[in-house]
Amino acid sequence: MFPDLMIKLAAFGLAALSIGGLAYVFLYAQLSGGAAAEKRVEKIKVARPQRRADARGASDPTVKRKQIEEALKEIGEREKQSQKNLPIAVRIQQAGLAWTKRTFWIVSAAAGVVGFLVVALLSKNLLISGAAAFAFAFGFPRWFLGWMKKRRLAAFINEFPNAVDVIVRGVKAGLPLGDCLRICAQESGEPVKTEFKHIIETQALGINLADAVERIYERVPIPEANFFAIVISVQQRSGGNLSEILGNLSKVLRDRKKMKQKIVALSQEAKASAAIIASLPVAVMSIVYFTSPDYISLLWTTPIGQVMLLGCAIWMTIGVFVMRKMINFDF
Repeated sequence: MFPDLMIKLAAFGLAALSIGGLAYVFLYAQLSGGAAAEKRVEKIKVARPQRRADARGASDPTVKRKQIEEALKEIGEREKQSQKNLPIAVRIQQAGLAWTKRTFWIVSAAAGVVGFLVVALLSKNLLISGAAAFAFAFGFPRWFLGWMKKRRLAAFINEFPNAVDVIVRGVKAGLPLGDCLRICAQESGEPVKTEFKHIIETQALGINLADAVERIYERVPIPEANFFAIVISVQQRSGGNLSEILGNLSKVLRDRKKMKQKIVALSQEAKASAAIIASLPVAVMSIVYFTSPDYISLLWTTPIGQVMLLGCAIWMTIGVFVMRKMINFDF
């Protein structure tokens, strides 16, 4: 009896010891956190060569070039997404206006009412008046925003190289980049002054400098602002001589400005020709109307004359747009 009990207890002990061993092998690492520790160690081992490569970026041209290409690609994709289907609030901000969305829609409604009343008094046709109201309500405010945006961007391009030169001289004198940006936010002309104030305010909210500078392209969508954002972003990520990089950027910006002015000077002849050709039919028709009104009035009093007048207007418009496209250089 006793030997049988000892055999049973020994078998039970061996079974418990086996089960405990298996549990130790398969479950102890999960319960004690050993597996998580091993995963962290593996991540560190994998990330260590990458960190070493990043540390060698300043001395290894291949690694640094790859980092710059990745940064440029990331910024380019972000800008393409940000410039698609811009909301009204962003368009108002790019135009430099202090309007709200409500103000914009009030102005649109007022323009539509004015357009309807003016055309209704002149034509006394509700269909034409409704079309004019639609054009004034949805076309004129957006055209005004586009005109203000173009004017603001031109002012920014004229002032921006001076601000970059201030940053270059400040960095060469030993000032931090943040202090140079604050000087530009205080001393530069508009709208550069306002944009640098936005950068300083964004940094004060806890956003790093590279991201704060990249946001300038959302408010000023021009290549010059894009170049500046890329230079600051790449320098923050991979290092380099900031004063030399910004000095080269300033030279590029001034060369682009000179090239644009040269293109404007060379294209003035074509612009004058387009203006003369576009205004000549209207001027001749006005002179003929004052001298022989019965002769020229057939163009808008008879159906055939109206069709001819409409066709001439369409062809003249096409010609003007073709000439504008020929002299409109995008660089």
